[in-house]
Amino acid sequence: MSEVKRMKYCVNGEWLESKTEKYMPITDSSTGEVIAEVPSCTVEECEAAISAADEAFKSWSTMSMAKRVQYLFKWREVLYAHKEELSILCAKELGKTLNEARGDVQKAIEPTEEACAAPTLIQGDGALQVTTGYDTTTYRVPLGVVAGIVPMNFPAMIPWGWMVPLAVVCGNTVVLKANSNTPLTSMRMLELFYEEAGFPKGIVNLVTTSRKEAEIFLTDPRIKAVTFVGTTGVGKHVYSVAAEHGKRVQAQTEAKNHALVLADCNLEATTNAIINSTYGCAGMRCMALPVVVVEESIADDFVALLKKKAEAMVVGCAYKEETKLGPVVSAAHKQKICDWIQKGVDEGAKLVLDGRDCKPKGYENGFFVGPTILDHVKPGMSVGDCEIFGPVTCIKRVKNYEEGINIMNANPFANGSCIFTSSGYYSRKFVMETDGGMVGVNVGIPVPSAYFPFSGNKDSFFGDLHVLGKDGIHFFTRAKTVTTHWFDENAGKKEVRTWEGSTEQ
Repeated sequence: MSEVKRMKYCVNGEWLESKTEKYMPITDSSTGEVIAEVPSCTVEECEAAISAADEAFKSWSTMSMAKRVQYLFKWREVLYAHKEELSILCAKELGKTLNEARGDVQKAIEPTEEACAAPTLIQGDGALQVTTGYDTTTYRVPLGVVAGIVPMNFPAMIPWGWMVPLAVVCGNTVVLKANSNTPLTSMRMLELFYEEAGFPKGIVNLVTTSRKEAEIFLTDPRIKAVTFVGTTGVGKHVYSVAAEHGKRVQAQTEAKNHALVLADCNLEATTNAIINSTYGCAGMRCMALPVVVVEESIADDFVALLKKKAEAMVVGCAYKEETKLGPVVSAAHKQKICDWIQKGVDEGAKLVLDGRDCKPKGYENGFFVGPTILDHVKPGMSVGDCEIFGPVTCIKRVKNYEEGINIMNANPFANGSCIFTSSGYYSRKFVMETDGGMVGVNVGIPVPSAYFPFSGNKDSFFGDLHVLGKDGIHFFTRAKTVTTHWFDENAGKKEVRTWEGSTEQ
């Protein structure tokens, strides 16, 4: 067994020993081995992180945009130089395959590249001579300290893609609450942020802590905005409490994305896309496709082909190149997924493929769940309506497009949705009628590039401005509208009649 490293927290660019008595274990998901421990930081340590960010904001916010962008250009190069190192670390602590982990890091690089274009993106809404001699213009100015509350499933992309680049290039400073299951990738990135990219101290600070201590990020007046990714229940709490305390909030929450598969689809290509989307990242992503709504006339053929391809997937150690499906993040999460599978069986779904007893040779202690398929999932079954966050596919059979779209839109979540068809008519109709905020036409993972907002709807998002794209720029800035008027040299002067009858100016 390798040595268990006890990690620190970072305030003002310095890594500090916590005074807490509680440490949380981090595991190698493929082996089950504890590889590190992270502190459950105290309220005082969280306050220190906020204070450091608040102090750093004074100089960072007044630095020229051109200079801030130069830091981001340097940071991009550092990320590329360390991409493989970060990918391996991500694969170990989370369980993503190497290719998936490389994608996680790449998705931190792309928003950094967007941030490098900030001088164009952050420009105000123009200027206008509103009336003779009066000019009005709008500026976008930074907010202050931003709190980022990070989930476990994208330890590179979400803190270092969604939260940090646009926030700091806009002139804000950041306190990250790294996820207690997968903090190591984010911690290593913060080391590189200061040591190799050379950012001024205090621009980004990082703690690991419990939900109780993290409540300060929702209430401290120095925090001006909160960006959150996690469960819907916690997201609603974050949104309501932070908004009540006058903060700007964006809360990305749960999903139960559906794909509508029509009889005229390319069955081979459709099944490949769904395999990739459903089982990629072991289903631990909010843009997976855990529900497939398929027309009855092709349902048997589709399920047979899906099962054949799922059974052929190589399940194994996350950081082996040949692996196509890695473990889930923890023993507790594995048990939760297995409980959901049994719940589906108890509710009456047909278990076509059962991944609960998956034990790859040599990695029997890892947290593995193999590809799982539940067929004949009916409306009202919780397994087809609630987020499982694992490699489980639920099949809902329908007679036609109309029944399918109605079932999809009845779900309370609306992060993404997809249709697979050869019909231009039905694809366009679907795009207009689906509640999904991110829509795919013959695309299994309709995640937009960093230049567009990640735009979930309904119970998948709480807030007004989404992450990334122009929404991201607007979330991390506030508008300041200025009206100016200059007097000419004679303005304000008038004739004054003296007692002698002469005139003075």
